[in-house]
Amino acid sequence: MTWFEMRPLLSQASWDTLYMVGWSTLIAVAAGLPIGVLLVLTARGGLLQNAVLSKMLGQLVNIARSMPFIILMVALMGFTRWLTGTTIGREAAIVPLAIGAIPFYARLVETAVREVDHGLVEAVQSMGGTTWAVVRKVLVPESLPSLVSSATTTIVTLIGYSAMAGTVGAGGLGDIAIREGFQRFETGLMWVTVAILAVVISVIQFLGDFAARALHDRGGRRGPAPALRLLRPRTPAKAAEVRDTADVA
Repeated sequence: MTWFEMRPLLSQASWDTLYMVGWSTLIAVAAGLPIGVLLVLTARGGLLQNAVLSKMLGQLVNIARSMPFIILMVALMGFTRWLTGTTIGREAAIVPLAIGAIPFYARLVETAVREVDHGLVEAVQSMGGTTWAVVRKVLVPESLPSLVSSATTTIVTLIGYSAMAGTVGAGGLGDIAIREGFQRFETGLMWVTVAILAVVISVIQFLGDFAARALHDRGGRRGPAPALRLLRPRTPAKAAEVRDTADVA
């Protein structure tokens, strides 16, 4: 297969992949963020401490995360058909992609929010701040760089999931690689698809890292990280001070 024959297939497949991953990411972030914050708030010592709710929510997230994606797609076929009217195509693939990514992102959010300095939470509470004020003014803003990194990790994972979804008729680059490349012995097309996926993932990872660093430097988490200095040259005043101390001794 020549490049001119590959190009229309790859263009449509790339758009389908970005469409599925984009919508799935929006749904996963919109649902996973409050779940992750709620996991922190209801845990022991949290602002909304509730052992029963925390345990139930944690177990639900664990069960959803432990299920292999290919099995999740099959298990959700009835729900996907009820929701979208079909189990084939990019719209249908968004349903299992989003549901599979929600618990994944929720756990990443939980980890990011737990790293926020508890002293800031106490400061807002001492000024009469409500739980919602703590979440809105401290927990989310202070963990924003980590939340962006977590979203980047989720997007990269969803790209892998979308390639897997392509094996059951969801479309996208995974479908092209299997149906047009592997099954029709078009090895060149298959490797071009792999290369496109690698480039897309690299670009997304770069943009995500850049955004996280920019937020960190703007004070997303108490200002920029200090530079590590193994050897710090002494100033002349410091050196004279050390010499005077040695002479006195």
